[in-house]
Amino acid sequence: MADDVRFDMPESIETGRLHLRRYQPDDAHWYAEMSRRNQPHLARYEAGNAAMFIHGVQDAAGVLRDFDEAWDTGIAFFLGAFERGTGQFVAQIYVGVADRKLPAFQVGYFADAGHEGRGYVTEALNGVLHTLFETLGAHRVALLCDDINERSWRVAERCGFTREGHLREDKRNPDGSISGTLCYGLLSREFGAGASSA
Repeated sequence: MADDVRFDMPESIETGRLHLRRYQPDDAHWYAEMSRRNQPHLARYEAGNAAMFIHGVQDAAGVLRDFDEAWDTGIAFFLGAFERGTGQFVAQIYVGVADRKLPAFQVGYFADAGHEGRGYVTEALNGVLHTLFETLGAHRVALLCDDINERSWRVAERCGFTREGHLREDKRNPDGSISGTLCYGLLSREFGAGASSA
C-alpha cells in the first residue's frame, strides 16, 4: 500500500440512536455556542482541544475550515454526533491517519457536557470503528487518554480496546497537577470480540 493512499471516510454514519456527520461551514454558529458551553468541561483533560480556543462565530468558522482542510487532504476526520430524534449535538469523534501502509488510525472523542453518561460516546465510537475496520480496512486503531479520566478509558475498554501501556506522570495540566497517559490499541482480528454497545 503506497504512502499516498487516500482513505474515503464516509461523510455520514448512522447508529441506533445517532447520526454522525462531517461538519459544514454553516455549523459555525452552533459550534461556537457548543464550544463555549463545553470549555469548563474540556479544560481538565482536553486543554489543547480546538474548542478551547473558540470565543465567537469567527473562531468557530476558522476551526471548521481547518477541519475541512484536514478532511480534504485525508490527514484527519472530525465527526459530530447528533441524536437522531432531536438533532442535538452529543459528542465529537476524531479520526487521525497514523500509518497509511499498515493501515493504522488514532481516535479521540469528547462528550457534550449535557449528554454525559448516556452511552453516546461509546455508540458513536463503535460506529466509527465499524467504518475503520470494515470499510477502510484498518489493521490497528490506537487511542490515548489521561490516566485519571475514568470516563474516557472506560469507553475505550467498552469498545474492546486493550490497554497496552501507561506513560506515568508525562504531562502537567493547566491547574498545575501532573497526570499520565494510558495507551490503548485495537486490532482488526479483535474488533467486536469484547465490545459492548453502551
